Amino acid sequence: MTARLSLYRKAEQELYKLDRSVKAEFYNFCHVFRNNPNQPGLRLKKLKGDSRIWSARVNDSYRALLAPAGVDPDGTESWLVIAVRHRKDVYEELQVAVNRITGEIEFVDLAVVGDSALRRAGITLTPAEPDDTAPTAAPAPAPQPPAPPVQTPPLLAAYSADDLRKLGVAEQLIELALAVTDSAELDQLVEGAPLLSKDVLYGLAAGMTIEEVRKEITGPVELGHEPDLGDFATALTRTKVTAVDDAVQAAIDEGDFRAWKVFLHPTQERIVRRHYNGPARVSGGPGTGKTIVALHRVKHLAEQLPPGNNKPILLTTFTKNLTTDLRLRLASLVDPALLARVEIAHIDQLAARVLGENTAPGRAKQRIYNHVALNEMRQLLAELDDHRWEAEFLLEEWEQVILGQSIPTRAAYFQARRAGRGRSLTRPERNHIWKLIEQFTARLDKLGVETWGQASERAARLEIERAAKIRARREYKEEIGGIDLIHRDNSSGMRYLGYRYRHIVVDEAQDLSPAHWKMLRAMADPDLPNDIFIAGDTHQRIYDHQVALGALGINIRGRSSRLTLSYRTTKEILAEALRVVEPRNPGQKVSYDDLDDGTDNLAGYRSVLHGPAPVFTPYDTWDNELAGLAETLTTWRQELSTDDNGSPRDPSGHIAVCVADRDMVSQTMYYLITKAGITCAELTKEGPKGDGEVHVGTMHRFKGLEYQRLAIVGASDGIIPRTHVIDRYRTEDPPRYEREQRKARSLLFVATTRARDALAISWHGKPSPYLPV
Repeated sequence: MTARLSLYRKAEQELYKLDRSVKAEFYNFCHVFRNNPNQPGLRLKKLKGDSRIWSARVNDSYRALLAPAGVDPDGTESWLVIAVRHRKDVYEELQVAVNRITGEIEFVDLAVVGDSALRRAGITLTPAEPDDTAPTAAPAPAPQPPAPPVQTPPLLAAYSADDLRKLGVAEQLIELALAVTDSAELDQLVEGAPLLSKDVLYGLAAGMTIEEVRKEITGPVELGHEPDLGDFATALTRTKVTAVDDAVQAAIDEGDFRAWKVFLHPTQERIVRRHYNGPARVSGGPGTGKTIVALHRVKHLAEQLPPGNNKPILLTTFTKNLTTDLRLRLASLVDPALLARVEIAHIDQLAARVLGENTAPGRAKQRIYNHVALNEMRQLLAELDDHRWEAEFLLEEWEQVILGQSIPTRAAYFQARRAGRGRSLTRPERNHIWKLIEQFTARLDKLGVETWGQASERAARLEIERAAKIRARREYKEEIGGIDLIHRDNSSGMRYLGYRYRHIVVDEAQDLSPAHWKMLRAMADPDLPNDIFIAGDTHQRIYDHQVALGALGINIRGRSSRLTLSYRTTKEILAEALRVVEPRNPGQKVSYDDLDDGTDNLAGYRSVLHGPAPVFTPYDTWDNELAGLAETLTTWRQELSTDDNGSPRDPSGHIAVCVADRDMVSQTMYYLITKAGITCAELTKEGPKGDGEVHVGTMHRFKGLEYQRLAIVGASDGIIPRTHVIDRYRTEDPPRYEREQRKARSLLFVATTRARDALAISWHGKPSPYLPV
């Protein structure tokens, strides 16, 4: 008799942590089991607790725990590997069931729950019967004394068993969940919990309401009808599992057991596969998997495409280095044939392409960045001896309002909305600003240059005109008929005109300008479903691009989802990072928009990872701070130079240093190289420059990246934020002052959440007012 063997998600996680030799023996076990599950050497037998769980021998020390999931018409048995454990860790209290909300198979392991919580719930673990042929038997635990009266109230005292049951918490965990008294016990409880139970319990403990948990955690994975709790065969079809076959051997040989599988959380998967009748958005804090969702969304859309050789899907983001990262990650997910159907370009590259198609040879303007344009604006004001407005304000007014709304005339500027731009302007003030902007744009035109903001606005206008022609063509075709349309197109020399893309997926959406959004809106057919998919978090907005998507023709109302579970940042780092953007001082309220006319927050944002608490270190001088940084990096390099098994490992690319500006990058790299002998690679728009082991860059360059260990240096008052830059707004333009503060907070928030395992923050003099110290 043969068998089909599948691997449960948590079993995979356990296997990854085991010694390589055990992984290899597990592969041999799978081979033997598939050929004959009743082979005597496997010692397949039921556990006494849950009759649906069986134990089978992997080797003398390890057991595979399995659940039967039906028999195919040809007699092939289906089995699910739910855990791989050392024999001393196999208890009768292991249970497997079908979740009443998702209809998926769930495995509950009470062996990892803390003793105190078990005693309060009246649960005593019983080791499975010892294997008589094994070298040694696991001793039974000593009887636990009665627990003393508990004075501390339960952590989830505000909720009932029925509340947890309706939200999808596994039945076996409900009583325990209501007994835990602190976050440490909750961590132990969810260690052996199914994913949905873990998310629900962490969400409630993080302060989410029942309604929020139902909407953001339970709702997206709900089956929609009452499942048959005894039908394991059907439940297996709904459960995220991987068939175990010979392909696993290659992954084991490569030493990375997870290389053959890309993890996608069930909540994320529902977002990825959902059908949307218009633009949709997913938000969430750093590390919640927004980019993973965006990439899987591209994969899902590509798999639905009809045969062809065109590129109907666009994947875009704000910067060049992020685009490179997206391309590499998508290539690991998608077959080459499907990857060839996806256009991957950063937003300015896209605008340049549009302009190139519509510009005669030799007529293209050179494009300049804003710091160059700012110098030109300052020079113009100096020549005019005009001190009424600062160059920074004028350039931003031009970019955000005039270019952002494609305002063509002075009369239109008089009527323009200036939401988020600070104090209001009188009609004479707008008139004066318009004249200055006219002189400034004439100056740029004479020099033969344009800013990227100008380029984006021109590209948006060209795409809007193109979309208008497409709509007019459709209306004419509906009214007159296709034959006449063909004759008209032939006589005018027109080729087939259609929208550039069927689907557009945008990552790091919070950094795009209004002109970018108008261009993208015009590139995809608004009458087709699944046209635009947006991933972003306004808490991470580090460029001053304020948008309201609804006003730009991108309506996401009713099609927004939020991710709340961080897979990258530890609880300890996350707790401090949240205090940066959401200060606890009632007098420091900070508001963030939702890319529309509402507000966003990080309520319920949490992590299941643990690590050391961030280290905050003050120094008297910048030189002393750099010396302290060198000591920290030296220690980290030593700790990362070997893996968990003691084998040598190259720490390059796992450690980074984050600073506020380019000057500090140069100073930091010079010190580390010349004084500490630490090789460095500078983070640039194209990625790391050079092959140095420690990456060093400004906070802006860390967007979208992550490092195992990260040091933020120079986090001093006056540097973060640059007080000489924003203090002038404190009294003369309070709204602008708050906006600059919020942008600086977001920049520090982005930096702190790039750390995966360890974070060290230092400063010289007085610390930044945003630091939670």
